[in-house]
Amino acid sequence: MFSLAQSVRIRGAAGEPIPNTFKSLKRLEVEFRRAELSLVVAGPGTGKSLFALFLAVTANVPVLYFSADSSAATQAARATAMITGEDAKAIKNALVEGDFSEYESALGERWWSRFNFSARPSQKDIETHLLCYLEVYGCTPHLVVVDNVTNVDTGAVGDAESYTFGLEGLCEYLLEMARETNAHVLGLHHVTGEHSDGLNPIPLSGVKGKVHRVPSLIITLHKDDDGMGSRILHASPVKNREGFADPSGGTFASFRLNRTNLRLEELDEELPGVFAA
Repeated sequence: MFSLAQSVRIRGAAGEPIPNTFKSLKRLEVEFRRAELSLVVAGPGTGKSLFALFLAVTANVPVLYFSADSSAATQAARATAMITGEDAKAIKNALVEGDFSEYESALGERWWSRFNFSARPSQKDIETHLLCYLEVYGCTPHLVVVDNVTNVDTGAVGDAESYTFGLEGLCEYLLEMARETNAHVLGLHHVTGEHSDGLNPIPLSGVKGKVHRVPSLIITLHKDDDGMGSRILHASPVKNREGFADPSGGTFASFRLNRTNLRLEELDEELPGVFAA
């Protein structure tokens, strides 16, 4: 039991935002704070894994990424393109053909970024890898990504009610992990069926399993085309305990996906009118 004055002294890194380059999200008062849990929620193929990987790469902090949804080849090629700015397809070809030497030094400089590619990690697996990270580097990660939370093995699920209960329990576990390690834990998650095409703003009610209670921050993603063959990715803060939120999903920051290097490029220079008012 701590007094308020003691709480200030014992907080450690809790509450500190990790670096991120999403300037338009910052204008919407969105930060990814250590010792907190967030969810990025989108339909399949919208770009939530790209969003999470870009955050992990550009934050340039100790990262532990559980990539159950994407293979080592996919993540290595994507991350290399984001880091170097070079063509992702050329990088993937070099990787497949075993001629990757020109990119190895760029990746070697990110030795503090670690990935686990188990398709069905358990909570015990996650804990083991966190302990290994601490043993090797002498610190816990500043950012932990779980891609996707539904890939984590939490035991048998019999029906929709037990599925929802299991998801909420997993979120509580991930929040406890964030508090114990002072990491920001970012979980990727799915939407309900009517929002699965990802073409319209997704409200808070569109989060699958209704796991609204536990995360301090929930961002939903939807997409459209800019008319020139490029994807535009929109990020809506539908829940945000530390700042602005619009549960309808109608207020969002927008980014153009550079299809060459897979970087997310800012489109918004000013606050949306709804927020500014």
